[in-house]
Order: sequence, then structure tokens, then C-alpha cells
Amino acid sequence: MELRHLRYFAAVAETCHFGQAAERLHMAQPALSQAIRQLESELGAVLLTRTTRQVRLTPAGEFFHGEARRILHQLDGAVSGVRRVAEGRRGLVRVGFTGTAAFTQLPRFARILQSRLPDVALEVHADLLTPAQTAGLRDGSLDLAVLRPPLSAGTPAVGDLDVRTIESEPLVLALCADHRLAKKPEITLSDVSGEPFVFYSSQNSAVNDAVQRVCQAAGFTPRREHEAPGTAVLLPLIAAGLGVALVPGSVRAVPLEGVVFRELPDAGSIELALAWRRDEPSALVRTVLAELDAAGIFQPTEPQEVNR
Repeated sequence: MELRHLRYFAAVAETCHFGQAAERLHMAQPALSQAIRQLESELGAVLLTRTTRQVRLTPAGEFFHGEARRILHQLDGAVSGVRRVAEGRRGLVRVGFTGTAAFTQLPRFARILQSRLPDVALEVHADLLTPAQTAGLRDGSLDLAVLRPPLSAGTPAVGDLDVRTIESEPLVLALCADHRLAKKPEITLSDVSGEPFVFYSSQNSAVNDAVQRVCQAAGFTPRREHEAPGTAVLLPLIAAGLGVALVPGSVRAVPLEGVVFRELPDAGSIELALAWRRDEPSALVRTVLAELDAAGIFQPTEPQEVNR
């Protein structure tokens, strides 16, 4: 049985008229009649009763019409799906997020893709440090990575990555609720120059590097009293009064009782960026990047050259 015979029969069944069906199919009526007779012969059943005035479906024809419609609908869906995959508009995209970036950026990414690419699903890998993300991009376990540039010397060689800034977050001061500075109307970095600091324990933390820079610019070297493997540990240390910390503004999306956040006019900011393989072979990833760009997710700067 040929697929075209199903389409021929479906057209006749829907119109109950050989002439109209032939016109819809852009074929001659005698050829259509012959094709239907061949189909009936192959099935060993009469599908249509024909008179000079009308064409009607037999019970066997009614059943076969339903099955033919189901098959053709599934086939059309498969063809459409294949085309959408080939065009990069259907599939799974694996995205890594550093630290608390998922709290602010994941909803943003999801909304854009849901509205622009509804057949694209996200696989989220959260709380990854930048070295792990760059490694994931290179070994193919990640397609996109939300991380903090510049990529430090501790990352793998990543000259084949493109990085574009998506946000500049202010560095904010985290301190315990009963700290002497918690309710002071205005504070600056100099007010915490003698305070013990809580840092992230990673040797390649972009946040640590930024904190060191802004503190030194303010005239002091922060005293590293405690280290935390991540924000989930850092904030309880702050709540316990064991130190203060400068953290990206997105950390405020993770409120913890006993911790307050204060903005400092001289604390500066830290960038958040999206990275991907420069020679990305996937049409899906290229389409996602194009839609993110069209949605205005990138700051209006030139693509950054990744540090080698």
C-alpha cells in the first residue's frame, strides 16, 4: 500500500465526490478512481458505494477513513517535527548557571524561550563554578553557560568560547541583622575595613577577585576570616555574626533570617555573562542564541575575547 493511496482515499472520503477530490489533489478523475479501486482490491474490502448521484462510505470505509486520518496526522506531525529540529526550533538545551544566577536569570531565559521557541526544553545545571562550566562547554555536556568573566587562569583553555555580558550586578554588603552598621543611614567600604570577611572557598572565584579589587581600591585588604563553598553556607555564617561579605546583588533573591543587605556607593559591580562554543555546530543552540539576542538579553557590547 502506498502512502499516496491514503491521501487519495481521505480526499474522496471527506468530499464524497470524485470530481472535487480530484480537483483538490490536482489529478485527473479517472486516475483517482483507478487508484481507489486498486486500494480496495489490496484491502479486499469495498470502501465506497458509488452511484451516478452520490458517493458514500461503507462501514469498512468509515473505519478505514478514521485510521487513514490518524496515520496522515501522525505523519504530518513527524514531518513538521523533523523540520523544526533541522531548523533549530525543537529540542533540548543544557544551560549551566553559576552561584545564585539561576534565581534571576533562569526565569528570564525560560520566559523568552517559552514565548519564542515553545518546542525547546531547558535542562538546568545550577550552582556551577566557572571552571566547571567552561569544561562542560568544551566536553559537550553543556550548550550554554551563565558565568562570571573574566575567565581566570584556573579555567581550562577556552579560546574557542564566545562570551557576552548579560548583566552587571552591584556588589552588596551582607551582614548580620544586629551588626552595628545594619541600620546606619549611609555606609561605605571604609566602614568595614576592619571587619572579618567571609569569602568563597574556590581558588578561582570571580566574586573573590572582584571583592579584593574594590577593597584595595578603597585602601585596605579585606581580612579573610571564614570561607564558604557556596552561598548556602556563606549566608548562615553571616547570620551567625562571623563576618561580613560582599556578594552579587542576585544573592538578595535568597533571603535568610538574620541577614541584611546594604548597598554601598563605592562597592562597584560584577558582570554576569553568557558563554558558548564559538564554532557551535548545533542549529538548535544557534537559534536559541539568536532569539535571546532578539529579546535583548545581551548588553550592547561587542562579544568579548575570552582570556587564554
